Amino acid sequence: MKFYFPDSHDLVDPSFDFESEQRTYNGSRQRSQQYAHEALDEPPYDGMLLSKAVVDGRNKNTRYSFGQVRSLMDNGIHKFLRLEATQQRARLSAMGDCGSFSFASEDEPPFTVDEIVDFYGQCGFDLGISLDHVILGYQPDPKKEIPDDWKRRHQMTLDLAAEFRNKSRTLKHFTPLGAAQGWDPASYRDAVQNLQKMGYDYIAVGGLVPLKTKEIIDVLASISMVRNKKTKIHLLGISRLERFEDFAKHGVASLDSTAPLKQAFMDDKNNYHTHDELFTAVRIPQVDGNPQLKRNILAGRIDLSEALGMERACMSSVIGFARGNGSLDAAISELRAYERLWSGKKDDSERYRHTLASRPWEKCPCSICRQLGVHVVIFRGADRNRRRGFHNLFVLHQNLSKLRPN
Repeated sequence: MKFYFPDSHDLVDPSFDFESEQRTYNGSRQRSQQYAHEALDEPPYDGMLLSKAVVDGRNKNTRYSFGQVRSLMDNGIHKFLRLEATQQRARLSAMGDCGSFSFASEDEPPFTVDEIVDFYGQCGFDLGISLDHVILGYQPDPKKEIPDDWKRRHQMTLDLAAEFRNKSRTLKHFTPLGAAQGWDPASYRDAVQNLQKMGYDYIAVGGLVPLKTKEIIDVLASISMVRNKKTKIHLLGISRLERFEDFAKHGVASLDSTAPLKQAFMDDKNNYHTHDELFTAVRIPQVDGNPQLKRNILAGRIDLSEALGMERACMSSVIGFARGNGSLDAAISELRAYERLWSGKKDDSERYRHTLASRPWEKCPCSICRQLGVHVVIFRGADRNRRRGFHNLFVLHQNLSKLRPN
């Protein structure tokens, strides 16, 4: 099963020194920093996905600058995202979509099919998903009335897919994916059935991100009732670690998601992934990077020198323990004291104890864990946190590579 990673400017600085916490890069961040497939010896995905909404600045969280858009259009997506073949790896694929979640609240998509086809062609995508309009709801109860807007978006997405199928024939070395939107298993089944009649044998199922895992399986099971044997399924925005085998059983050949990376620094406890366990990263926030701590220092409630001393003591004790120069109890004691200072009542000391005692970074074959050691499980700053996210992508890709769609 293939994995595509959506581009959202997630790069790390190769010049960052983890001991001094200093960097030396200068110039363009996109050109001087590294994507996950460059930071790791082995790419943690089969390709990257780029949305037109991101490039056009419709996604508020991730925007391309004017210079980046110009570079993308001039050089093509493979050169821009550095997906081209190197001595270390084969060429990675580029998949495109319209980014329908960014305009979900609008009545109509802000793009035309011609604009989407031009975007895919100018940038040189290998695969591209038809223009769609996401349905903001899920109602599996057939007795309840379905909003007219949901039905309108369902049919609109099919009409746009038919137009895209015809117009994308002009693109060379390109695989079109038809987008399927629905509000229950039956409507998704209807969408797939119609897309297959149009000639699609690769279908991207969207709108599933808010659904529970069981509901996603129900949708896939319904689709399997009409899916041709040669038809492959792509899941948009989905990576449910516990159900990969079920996905494969229902013909899922690929998926995309930023979830493994985001969990590295947005989840409360499941920050570092292994093949059989999820660990909590050890939080040692920088004094000037923790808002609550900074406010208390400015208000005179906490002494700055005391806070800095506790921060340094935590770093020293954790690194010392990892190198065999200190005890686990001493490290946990330092962490607990500093945690009381920056978080108040929160107590993750037992989770930290489990992470440090288990030493999962020593068992991981990825180059990030080999290079960083214990730093990969320290929750502190973008260069550590993103690298931990890259490690999570590596684990996900390793798990997926073992699965084949039915």
